[in-house]
Amino acid sequence: MKVSSMETTAIPPENQLKKYFNLPGFRRGQQEIISAVLSGRDVLAVLPTGGGKSLCYQYPAVVMQKLVIVISPLIALMKDQVASLQRFGIPAGCLHSGQSDEEKRQVFAEINKGGAFVLYLSPERAQKEGFHRWVQARQVGLFAIDEAHCVSQWGHDFREEYAQLSILKKLCPDVPVLALTASATPTVLDDISKQLQLKKPERMVHGFYRSNLFYQVELCEDEDAKMALLLQGIKQTPEGRIIVYCGTRKVTENIAAFLQKKFGAQVGFYHAGLSAELRTTTQDAYAEGKLRILVATNAFGMGIDQPDVRLVIHFQIPANIDALYQEMGRAGRDGKESTCLTLYAKKDKGLQSYFIHSSEAPDAIKDARWRNLDALVNYSEGGECRHAEILTYYKDSQRIERCGHCDSCDTRSGRKVLKVITPLEKLDIAVEKIKSAAKPKKSKGGAQEIVLDEMQEQRLAQLKRWRKEKAKELDAPAFVVFSDQTLRHLAQKNPRSLDEMRNIYGIGEAKLEKFGWDVLAELGQHR
Repeated sequence: MKVSSMETTAIPPENQLKKYFNLPGFRRGQQEIISAVLSGRDVLAVLPTGGGKSLCYQYPAVVMQKLVIVISPLIALMKDQVASLQRFGIPAGCLHSGQSDEEKRQVFAEINKGGAFVLYLSPERAQKEGFHRWVQARQVGLFAIDEAHCVSQWGHDFREEYAQLSILKKLCPDVPVLALTASATPTVLDDISKQLQLKKPERMVHGFYRSNLFYQVELCEDEDAKMALLLQGIKQTPEGRIIVYCGTRKVTENIAAFLQKKFGAQVGFYHAGLSAELRTTTQDAYAEGKLRILVATNAFGMGIDQPDVRLVIHFQIPANIDALYQEMGRAGRDGKESTCLTLYAKKDKGLQSYFIHSSEAPDAIKDARWRNLDALVNYSEGGECRHAEILTYYKDSQRIERCGHCDSCDTRSGRKVLKVITPLEKLDIAVEKIKSAAKPKKSKGGAQEIVLDEMQEQRLAQLKRWRKEKAKELDAPAFVVFSDQTLRHLAQKNPRSLDEMRNIYGIGEAKLEKFGWDVLAELGQHR
């Protein structure tokens, strides 16, 4: 089915969506993003994993009947999207190093016919002088930059070739630029805009609320506790795919070997240290359903779109909330109930700290990474609604107070709860080994439980009320203020000066300066 300009001008937008993409309607945020692009404005758009980012640049190609150039980081992702568009009869192609000269000539021949065409390029190819001369002689309707967080030095995946994409505005200053990513904080969005030299871009942040996902964080004392919860999670997920994310290649292989003994050939592993051939074989086996459980580092994920991932487990925390959210977003893309379980132990922060210390990045970037890691630790130790905190963290257009389907909101009061992992004391044989050690009672956080008396409990309640109000005032998640762990320490220690507050868990100089006097005032009411 060839797209013609006469057809598009005669068909209302909703009918175009159905006819050319076989979709019944736009998802949240898509129509606003597309409308801004069609009006010629630069756009910074954040849509979560599975939120339909690709339609935001594919649809304008059909409507405008022009060439749309998409900068994409993965050849496999380019090829998949080209094949999908061609199945719908929409002209599309990609240029990459693995093609023959004849294949490239065919792509250029199709573009030269005029009309709608979606062309995928790597960021490296966009830097070539031959491309610069060629693109200035073409009528381009839109530049789209996918995975745009890679542009930002503050993002979690900084890439030098992405940072040079400001060349697009220099080559074609009147062509709108659509920068798309699945997760970016306001700071990262500011940097993306600056690096790409966008002109007063529209900011659109939509769709971070995934009501079919159950968010849960378990603070674990040690690896045995993690392994027990890992097995329990798999046991409670008899159908669909499972992804287990680990922080290092060694842990990835060890966990995979452990699970292979229990579940056999349906378990595989994936990390950047494998050969390209083996990575491709593993990814294909996972996509085809030959592997049900995949243990992987963060090398696995970008461009992965399997609809029936029912469980995503983080065996170790990643570097920041952006990475955590993106990887959790692999779950439940078909809209069905799925679980995202994060297993956090104190030493996990040590692993990420090592990565930061070992980095050769400038001090300013390292400082940002430290702040991002602290935010993730506070999120893990936090006690507020996890979905509400995520929406506030990303400044989503939608906000909620409580979701009813995260570990913080689950009151077990009759509301439908999605696959809550059984607490440690109810686990079977896997935990008997842990319990036999006869250690002192542990809190959910895996540390010695902080037992508060009646007065201290009153202080804690007051501090939580203060934190909630302060978070609203700042339009920030509560964990950016203080974690639950920090509030419990404050309630117990009851510091009377800023110097005494310096000894409280989770309080550094920055937070002391920002919140110290407020906290002392709150505590002063309950002495």
